[in-house]
Amino acid sequence: MLRNSPLRLGFAGTPDFAASILQHLIEQGFPPEVVFTQPDRPTGRGRKIGVSAVKRLALEANLPLRQPASLKNESIDADLDALIVAAYGLLLPPHILQAPRFGCINVHASLLPRWRGAAPIERAIMAGDRVTGVTIMQMDEGLDTGPTFNRLETAIEAPMTGLELEHILADLGARALIDCLNRLGTVTPEPQQGQATYAKKLTSADSVIDWRQSAVTIVNQVRALAGRMPASAASADVRIRILKAQAVSASQGQSPGKILSADKQGIVIACGDGAVRITRLQLNRGKGTAMDAAAAINGYADLFSPGLTFDECPSQ
Repeated sequence: MLRNSPLRLGFAGTPDFAASILQHLIEQGFPPEVVFTQPDRPTGRGRKIGVSAVKRLALEANLPLRQPASLKNESIDADLDALIVAAYGLLLPPHILQAPRFGCINVHASLLPRWRGAAPIERAIMAGDRVTGVTIMQMDEGLDTGPTFNRLETAIEAPMTGLELEHILADLGARALIDCLNRLGTVTPEPQQGQATYAKKLTSADSVIDWRQSAVTIVNQVRALAGRMPASAASADVRIRILKAQAVSASQGQSPGKILSADKQGIVIACGDGAVRITRLQLNRGKGTAMDAAAAINGYADLFSPGLTFDECPSQ
Protein backbone atom coordinates (compact mmCIF):
# COMPACT_ATOMS: atom_id res chain seq x y z
CA MET A 1 0.00 0.00 0.00
CA LEU A 2 1.32 3.45 -0.91
CA ARG A 3 1.86 5.81 2.01
CA ASN A 4 1.24 9.48 1.26
CA SER A 5 1.58 10.54 4.91
CA PRO A 6 4.91 11.01 6.70
CA LEU A 7 3.12 10.02 9.91
CA ARG A 8 3.41 6.51 11.26
CA LEU A 9 0.03 5.67 12.76
CA GLY A 10 -1.70 2.87 14.57
CA PHE A 11 -5.47 2.51 14.90
CA ALA A 12 -7.71 1.03 17.60
CA GLY A 13 -11.47 0.70 17.15
CA THR A 14 -14.28 -1.82 16.91
CA PRO A 15 -17.82 -0.88 15.66
CA ASP A 16 -19.16 0.78 12.50
CA PHE A 17 -18.35 4.27 13.80
CA ALA A 18 -14.68 3.31 14.12
CA ALA A 19 -14.64 1.57 10.73
CA SER A 20 -15.86 4.77 9.08
CA ILE A 21 -12.97 6.68 10.66
CA LEU A 22 -10.51 4.01 9.52
CA GLN A 23 -11.91 4.11 5.98
CA HIS A 24 -11.34 7.87 5.80
CA LEU A 25 -7.78 7.49 7.08
CA ILE A 26 -7.02 5.02 4.32
CA GLU A 27 -8.67 7.14 1.63
CA GLN A 28 -6.89 10.31 2.76
CA GLY A 29 -3.43 8.73 2.66
CA PHE A 30 -3.05 7.90 6.35
CA PRO A 31 -3.14 4.07 6.37
CA PRO A 32 -2.21 2.77 9.84
CA GLU A 33 0.66 0.35 10.23
CA VAL A 34 -1.24 -1.72 12.77
CA VAL A 35 -4.93 -2.07 13.65
CA PHE A 36 -6.28 -3.17 17.03
CA THR A 37 -9.87 -4.34 17.44
CA GLN A 38 -11.71 -6.37 20.06
CA PRO A 39 -11.70 -10.19 19.83
CA ASP A 40 -14.45 -11.98 17.92
CA ARG A 41 -17.37 -12.79 20.21
CA PRO A 42 -20.69 -14.70 20.02
CA THR A 43 -23.59 -12.42 19.08
CA GLY A 44 -27.34 -12.64 18.52
CA ARG A 45 -29.79 -15.41 19.32
CA GLY A 46 -27.76 -18.02 17.48
CA ARG A 47 -24.58 -17.01 19.33
CA LYS A 48 -22.62 -17.04 16.10
CA ILE A 49 -19.13 -15.63 16.25
CA GLY A 50 -19.30 -11.97 15.23
CA VAL A 51 -16.54 -10.08 13.44
CA SER A 52 -16.16 -6.36 14.14
CA ALA A 53 -16.61 -3.80 11.38
CA VAL A 54 -13.02 -2.67 11.91
CA LYS A 55 -11.70 -6.21 11.50
CA ARG A 56 -13.58 -6.65 8.22
CA LEU A 57 -12.16 -3.41 6.84
CA ALA A 58 -8.63 -4.13 8.04
CA LEU A 59 -8.66 -7.52 6.34
CA GLU A 60 -10.03 -6.02 3.11
CA ALA A 61 -7.29 -3.36 3.16
CA ASN A 62 -4.55 -5.87 4.05
CA LEU A 63 -3.65 -4.00 7.24
CA PRO A 64 -1.81 -5.82 10.04
CA LEU A 65 -4.45 -6.79 12.63
CA ARG A 66 -4.26 -7.57 16.36
CA GLN A 67 -7.15 -8.66 18.60
CA PRO A 68 -5.95 -8.91 22.20
CA ALA A 69 -8.50 -9.39 24.97
CA SER A 70 -6.54 -6.80 26.96
CA LEU A 71 -3.71 -4.37 26.28
CA LYS A 72 -2.16 -4.94 29.70
CA ASN A 73 0.61 -7.13 28.29
CA GLU A 74 0.62 -5.75 24.75
CA SER A 75 3.18 -3.42 23.20
CA ILE A 76 3.20 -1.14 20.20
CA ASP A 77 5.98 0.14 18.00
CA ALA A 78 7.68 3.00 19.86
CA ASP A 79 8.37 4.64 16.50
CA LEU A 80 4.65 5.29 15.91
CA ASP A 81 3.78 8.98 15.80
CA ALA A 82 0.27 8.41 17.15
CA LEU A 83 -2.28 5.74 17.95
CA ILE A 84 -5.73 6.80 16.71
CA VAL A 85 -8.55 5.51 18.92
CA ALA A 86 -12.26 5.48 18.00
CA ALA A 87 -14.82 3.51 20.03
CA TYR A 88 -12.28 0.78 20.80
CA GLY A 89 -13.94 -0.44 23.98
CA LEU A 90 -10.81 -1.58 25.85
CA LEU A 91 -8.82 0.31 28.46
CA LEU A 92 -5.50 1.73 27.28
CA PRO A 93 -2.88 1.26 30.03
CA PRO A 94 -0.27 3.97 30.70
CA HIS A 95 2.50 2.24 28.75
CA ILE A 96 0.32 2.29 25.62
CA LEU A 97 -0.82 5.88 26.14
CA GLN A 98 2.78 7.04 26.41
CA ALA A 99 4.38 4.93 23.69
CA PRO A 100 3.71 6.92 20.47
CA ARG A 101 5.56 10.18 19.84
CA PHE A 102 2.37 12.25 20.03
CA GLY A 103 0.53 9.83 22.28
CA CYS A 104 -2.96 8.44 21.67
CA ILE A 105 -5.55 10.57 19.88
CA ASN A 106 -9.22 9.83 20.39
CA VAL A 107 -12.18 10.61 18.11
CA HIS A 108 -15.02 11.11 20.59
CA ALA A 109 -18.66 11.50 19.50
CA SER A 110 -19.62 14.44 21.69
CA LEU A 111 -18.61 18.00 22.46
CA LEU A 112 -16.41 17.26 25.44
CA PRO A 113 -16.72 17.63 28.36
CA ARG A 114 -20.41 16.98 27.53
CA TRP A 115 -21.05 13.22 27.55
CA ARG A 116 -17.81 11.62 28.57
CA GLY A 117 -18.12 7.85 28.48
CA ALA A 118 -19.42 4.90 26.52
CA ALA A 119 -22.72 6.03 24.96
CA PRO A 120 -22.48 9.75 24.07
CA ILE A 121 -24.70 9.58 20.97
CA GLU A 122 -27.64 7.86 22.62
CA ARG A 123 -27.38 9.86 25.84
CA ALA A 124 -27.39 13.15 23.93
CA ILE A 125 -30.65 12.26 22.16
CA MET A 126 -32.25 10.84 25.30
CA ALA A 127 -31.43 14.06 27.16
CA GLY A 128 -33.05 16.17 24.44
CA ASP A 129 -29.81 17.89 23.39
CA ARG A 130 -30.24 20.01 20.28
CA VAL A 131 -26.54 20.24 19.45
CA THR A 132 -23.75 17.70 19.59
CA GLY A 133 -20.56 17.04 17.66
CA VAL A 134 -17.17 15.37 17.73
CA THR A 135 -14.00 16.14 19.66
CA ILE A 136 -10.43 15.17 18.80
CA MET A 137 -8.75 14.58 22.14
CA GLN A 138 -5.29 13.79 23.46
CA MET A 139 -5.89 10.77 25.68
CA ASP A 140 -4.77 10.59 29.28
CA GLU A 141 -5.48 8.10 32.06
CA GLY A 142 -8.88 9.64 32.89
CA LEU A 143 -12.21 8.88 31.23
CA ASP A 144 -12.30 11.26 28.25
CA THR A 145 -10.62 13.95 30.36
CA GLY A 146 -7.67 14.80 28.12
CA PRO A 147 -6.99 18.11 26.35
CA THR A 148 -8.58 18.66 22.96
CA PHE A 149 -7.19 19.58 19.55
CA ASN A 150 -10.39 20.56 17.77
CA ARG A 151 -14.10 19.81 17.50
CA LEU A 152 -16.97 20.16 15.05
CA GLU A 153 -20.64 20.74 15.89
CA THR A 154 -23.88 19.54 14.32
CA ALA A 155 -27.56 19.96 15.12
CA ILE A 156 -29.66 17.05 16.38
CA GLU A 157 -32.79 17.28 14.25
CA ALA A 158 -36.06 16.16 15.86
CA PRO A 159 -36.68 12.93 13.85
CA MET A 160 -33.04 11.82 13.91
CA THR A 161 -32.26 8.39 15.37
CA GLY A 162 -29.12 7.32 17.15
CA LEU A 163 -27.87 5.37 14.13
CA GLU A 164 -28.52 8.31 11.79
CA LEU A 165 -26.65 10.66 14.11
CA GLU A 166 -23.80 8.15 14.38
CA HIS A 167 -23.27 8.26 10.59
CA ILE A 168 -23.17 12.07 10.64
CA LEU A 169 -20.72 12.15 13.56
CA ALA A 170 -18.46 9.56 11.94
CA ASP A 171 -18.09 11.80 8.89
CA LEU A 172 -17.50 14.86 11.07
CA GLY A 173 -15.02 12.93 13.18
CA ALA A 174 -13.04 11.86 10.15
CA ARG A 175 -12.86 15.45 8.89
CA ALA A 176 -11.77 16.76 12.27
CA LEU A 177 -9.19 13.99 12.65
CA ILE A 178 -7.60 14.56 9.23
CA ASP A 179 -7.35 18.28 10.03
CA CYS A 180 -5.67 17.43 13.32
CA LEU A 181 -3.21 15.02 11.70
CA ASN A 182 -2.26 17.57 9.06
CA ARG A 183 -1.30 19.95 11.88
CA LEU A 184 0.11 17.44 14.35
CA GLY A 185 3.27 18.72 15.95
CA THR A 186 2.39 22.36 15.28
CA VAL A 187 -0.66 22.65 17.58
CA THR A 188 -1.01 22.14 21.32
CA PRO A 189 -4.20 20.60 22.72
CA GLU A 190 -6.12 22.74 25.20
CA PRO A 191 -7.74 21.68 28.49
CA GLN A 192 -11.46 20.97 28.39
CA GLN A 193 -13.74 23.76 29.60
CA GLY A 194 -17.24 23.45 31.05
CA GLN A 195 -19.39 21.14 33.11
CA ALA A 196 -18.71 17.45 32.53
CA THR A 197 -21.52 14.90 32.14
CA TYR A 198 -21.24 11.12 32.02
CA ALA A 199 -22.70 8.95 29.23
CA LYS A 200 -22.94 5.63 31.03
CA LYS A 201 -22.96 2.38 29.06
CA LEU A 202 -26.36 1.31 27.74
CA THR A 203 -28.02 -1.68 29.39
CA SER A 204 -31.28 -3.50 28.77
CA ALA A 205 -32.87 -1.36 31.48
CA ASP A 206 -32.45 1.70 29.25
CA SER A 207 -34.85 0.22 26.72
CA VAL A 208 -37.74 -0.18 29.16
CA ILE A 209 -40.43 2.49 28.65
CA ASP A 210 -41.87 4.16 31.72
CA TRP A 211 -45.21 5.53 30.52
CA ARG A 212 -45.27 7.94 33.47
CA GLN A 213 -42.59 9.95 31.70
CA SER A 214 -43.50 12.74 29.30
CA ALA A 215 -44.26 11.94 25.68
CA VAL A 216 -41.22 13.96 24.59
CA THR A 217 -38.93 11.96 26.89
CA ILE A 218 -40.29 8.65 25.61
CA VAL A 219 -39.98 9.69 21.95
CA ASN A 220 -36.37 10.73 22.59
CA GLN A 221 -35.77 7.29 24.10
CA VAL A 222 -37.27 5.62 21.03
CA ARG A 223 -35.17 7.74 18.66
CA ALA A 224 -31.94 7.15 20.57
CA LEU A 225 -32.29 3.37 20.71
CA ALA A 226 -34.00 2.52 17.40
CA GLY A 227 -31.91 0.09 15.37
CA ARG A 228 -29.70 -0.83 18.31
CA MET A 229 -31.75 -1.96 21.32
CA PRO A 230 -35.24 -0.58 20.64
CA ALA A 231 -37.35 0.90 23.43
CA SER A 232 -39.82 -1.73 24.59
CA ALA A 233 -43.13 -2.24 26.36
CA ALA A 234 -45.51 -5.17 26.80
CA SER A 235 -49.17 -5.94 26.18
CA ALA A 236 -50.74 -9.26 27.18
CA ASP A 237 -47.26 -10.71 27.75
CA VAL A 238 -46.15 -9.80 24.21
CA ARG A 239 -42.97 -7.77 23.91
CA ILE A 240 -43.39 -4.70 21.72
CA ARG A 241 -40.32 -2.97 20.34
CA ILE A 242 -41.12 0.58 19.29
CA LEU A 243 -39.14 1.70 16.24
CA LYS A 244 -40.81 5.00 15.34
CA ALA A 245 -43.03 7.31 17.37
CA GLN A 246 -44.04 10.93 17.76
CA ALA A 247 -45.32 13.04 20.63
CA VAL A 248 -48.94 14.20 20.36
CA SER A 249 -51.32 16.06 22.66
CA ALA A 250 -53.82 14.27 24.89
CA SER A 251 -56.44 15.27 27.42
CA GLN A 252 -55.32 15.47 31.04
CA GLY A 253 -55.96 12.68 33.52
CA GLN A 254 -55.42 9.71 31.20
CA SER A 255 -53.81 6.67 32.81
CA PRO A 256 -50.16 6.33 31.62
CA GLY A 257 -49.82 3.36 29.27
CA LYS A 258 -53.49 3.35 28.25
CA ILE A 259 -54.24 2.89 24.55
CA LEU A 260 -56.27 5.93 23.53
CA SER A 261 -56.76 5.08 19.87
CA ALA A 262 -55.53 2.67 17.21
CA ASP A 263 -55.95 3.32 13.49
CA LYS A 264 -53.90 3.53 10.31
CA GLN A 265 -52.22 6.74 11.55
CA GLY A 266 -50.81 4.92 14.55
CA ILE A 267 -51.35 3.59 18.06
CA VAL A 268 -51.73 6.41 20.59
CA ILE A 269 -50.61 5.71 24.15
CA ALA A 270 -51.19 8.03 27.11
CA CYS A 271 -48.08 9.24 28.96
CA GLY A 272 -47.44 11.19 32.13
CA ASP A 273 -47.59 14.31 29.99
CA GLY A 274 -49.17 14.10 26.53
CA ALA A 275 -49.26 10.94 24.45
CA VAL A 276 -47.08 8.94 22.06
CA ARG A 277 -48.25 7.85 18.62
CA ILE A 278 -46.46 4.65 17.59
CA THR A 279 -46.09 4.39 13.82
CA ARG A 280 -43.67 1.47 13.44
CA LEU A 281 -43.03 -1.48 15.74
CA GLN A 282 -41.88 -5.06 16.09
CA LEU A 283 -43.44 -7.91 18.09
CA ASN A 284 -41.97 -11.11 19.48
CA ARG A 285 -44.89 -12.91 17.87
CA GLY A 286 -45.17 -14.44 14.39
CA LYS A 287 -42.05 -13.84 12.31
CA GLY A 288 -40.98 -10.91 14.45
CA THR A 289 -40.61 -8.58 11.48
CA ALA A 290 -40.89 -4.80 11.74
CA MET A 291 -44.23 -3.41 10.58
CA ASP A 292 -46.23 -0.22 10.33
CA ALA A 293 -48.90 0.40 12.93
CA ALA A 294 -51.72 -0.35 10.47
CA ALA A 295 -50.31 -3.83 9.78
CA ALA A 296 -49.87 -4.48 13.50
CA ILE A 297 -53.48 -3.51 14.21
CA ASN A 298 -54.78 -5.66 11.37
CA GLY A 299 -52.78 -8.69 12.44
CA TYR A 300 -52.94 -8.34 16.22
CA ALA A 301 -56.06 -6.37 17.04
CA ASP A 302 -56.29 -8.05 20.45
CA LEU A 303 -53.13 -6.25 21.57
CA PHE A 304 -54.11 -2.74 20.51
CA SER A 305 -57.74 -2.23 21.42
CA PRO A 306 -58.44 1.24 22.89
CA GLY A 307 -58.78 1.01 26.64
CA LEU A 308 -56.12 -1.67 27.09
CA THR A 309 -53.00 -0.71 28.99
CA PHE A 310 -49.38 -1.19 27.96
CA ASP A 311 -47.15 -2.45 30.76
CA GLU A 312 -43.47 -1.94 31.31
CA CYS A 313 -41.44 -4.62 29.56
CA PRO A 314 -39.09 -6.56 31.89
CA SER A 315 -35.47 -5.53 31.29
CA GLN A 316 -34.10 -8.80 29.99
